[in-house]
Amino acid sequence: MKRTALYPGTFDPITNGHFDVIKRALKLFDEVIIAVATSQDKKPMFTLDERTHMINKTIENLKNVRVVSFNNLTVDLAKIHNATTLIRGLRSASDFEYELQLSYLNNSLDEEIETVFLMPTLQHAFVSSSFVRNLLKFNGKTEHLVPKAVENIIGRKN
Repeated sequence: MKRTALYPGTFDPITNGHFDVIKRALKLFDEVIIAVATSQDKKPMFTLDERTHMINKTIENLKNVRVVSFNNLTVDLAKIHNATTLIRGLRSASDFEYELQLSYLNNSLDEEIETVFLMPTLQHAFVSSSFVRNLLKFNGKTEHLVPKAVENIIGRKN
């Protein structure tokens, strides 16, 4: 049976940390589906189409990865795509508390769902999309925080 994992998030924008987690997940699963949340409540800086495009450009040389967008419960999306594992990235101990509660919630909604926590390398452990967005507001340097394809897209947008 094919082992499919769902990696949900807003990815506003995708960072080197996200990309590192994707590559790590590919070592564990046959397929990784990156699920981009609409997340209107978060008021993303980039549109859903822009975020999806940035991810597609970032992963274009990876096999067994695809991108979908969603605006429903993560566990429902996982069921649609026959994924029984959710991937969540952890940067710090403070991330763990929230992510642990979220994993319990998802498992309470669907007992078949398991969550696997993956950490990026130490080099990318401090990187977050919110840091990138804040730097972009002030024309700060971001090329060391996001994949080259994303930096190119952001540069054209600004």
